[in-house]
Formats: sequence, C-alpha cells, structure tokens
Amino acid sequence: MLVDFEKLPNTSRVWIYQSNRTFSEVEIAEVKTALDTFLSDWTAHGSDLSAGYEMPYNRFIVIALDQTTAGATGCSIDASVRFIQSLEKKYNIDLLDKMNVSYKQGEFVAYKTLLDFKKMAKNKSVSKKTIVFNNLVTNKDEYLNHWEVPAEESWHSRFM
Repeated sequence: MLVDFEKLPNTSRVWIYQSNRTFSEVEIAEVKTALDTFLSDWTAHGSDLSAGYEMPYNRFIVIALDQTTAGATGCSIDASVRFIQSLEKKYNIDLLDKMNVSYKQGEFVAYKTLLDFKKMAKNKSVSKKTIVFNNLVTNKDEYLNHWEVPAEESWHSRFM
C-alpha cells in the first residue's frame, strides 16, 4: 500500500539506493510511476506493506516501510531488489553498488568510487567537513537526521 513518505512513522525502515548519475526529468516521472505501482502492490506473505518513497536530489531513491502493520520478509525484500534491478537495466544506471560514495560539492552531488574517495581524502580534496550521504542509515529518523552529515560524523571518517 502506497503511503505518503511524510506520513510514515520515524521508526519506518529505510533503504537508500544512490544512482551513479542524476535522473532526467523524464526518468524521474517514469521512475515515480513505477515506484507508485510497485509499492501499491508490495506485500509480505499476502499482507499489504505500508511504504512510501522520495527521490532527493533527483539522484537517490529512498524507500521507507512502516513495519508496525507488516514487516518485510525475505521474499518481499527480494521483490524490491528485483524491482531496483529492473530500474538499473531500463535506465542503464547503478543503484545497488555500495562501494561508491556520494557527497556534496556546494549544492552539486558528486559520485565517486570508494577508492577515488579515499584518494581524495588523502590529497585533502575532501575533508572532515565535507557533507557525505550516509546510506547505511536504517530508519526514517536516522535518514532525516543523520543521512546528510559531515564526513567526520559518518563511516567515511575512517578515510580522513
């Protein structure tokens, strides 16, 4: 069951998929339509799942699931991964590669391999104050409060 992201409780589980590039306006409209359809039909063992999404910076897909009514199961998580894989294939993008880093350069969102990010940290091209996207957050509250943080406040700090 599709729910407005804003109305989901802060305890909702989140999954963050970062794209290796910005979605075009046409792609955003198509992806939102696909997300509406997928989340409207998403179930776990026959129970509707209350989920919503947002697409910050036209670069991320953030799916939130209210687990107080019904929680995700292995099959429902597999279905969501297959859905994301279908988006990767259709739009020729990477959404599941966790070995990449997104960070802010002013208002621009940059995307680098982890190896390149480490080199940039060593060369002082990024600093402890660089705003990074901590895609390891697990619930909506963490997403809202600890997703966009200075590198020194996330797992990225080990490279500084």
